[in-house]
Amino acid sequence: ARERLKDARIETRLLENFPNRGKGAAVRAGLLAARKPIGLFFDADLSTPLGETPKLIEPIANGEIDIALGSRALDRGLIGIHQPWRREQAGRAFNLLVRTATGLPFWDTQCGFKAFRLDVCRPILEAARLDGFAFDVELLYLAQHAGLRTREIPVRWNHAEGSKVSFFRDSLRMLREVIALRARA
Repeated sequence: ARERLKDARIETRLLENFPNRGKGAAVRAGLLAARKPIGLFFDADLSTPLGETPKLIEPIANGEIDIALGSRALDRGLIGIHQPWRREQAGRAFNLLVRTATGLPFWDTQCGFKAFRLDVCRPILEAARLDGFAFDVELLYLAQHAGLRTREIPVRWNHAEGSKVSFFRDSLRMLREVIALRARA
């Protein structure tokens, strides 16, 4: 991923996160360390092609929104290679649970492709506590309660083998985190 970014002339900086505290902790540290007005994170397997970046960056740069989240759910025709059926159904069920438990209006909170206007998002990044895979839900939940303008945007996406997400272990953990998030509110 780093080489692809370099080829695209996108400025990057490597941050080390030891010991590993989880995806949420790593993404939060990266966004808080960002020096530009807009921060973007994406999955290292580039399941969402970097060519989709303008879809998220432009509405933020134009002042229309504060957070842009890539979505596989809004236009499933943009998915080139689908996840295995069971995993796709679990994702849909998780997002239904998220919508029900939090009131968030989004259909795909877990797509690993999001952009943030950092001047207004820094307080929610600093307030966030979840370090695991449900950190996306927490950020969006905090953003909604802070009145930030958020938009879900359809993006191209391809499943890549080798995911570090364990279907059973991580699903239960994410479920507990979402329920705890709702209880904290």
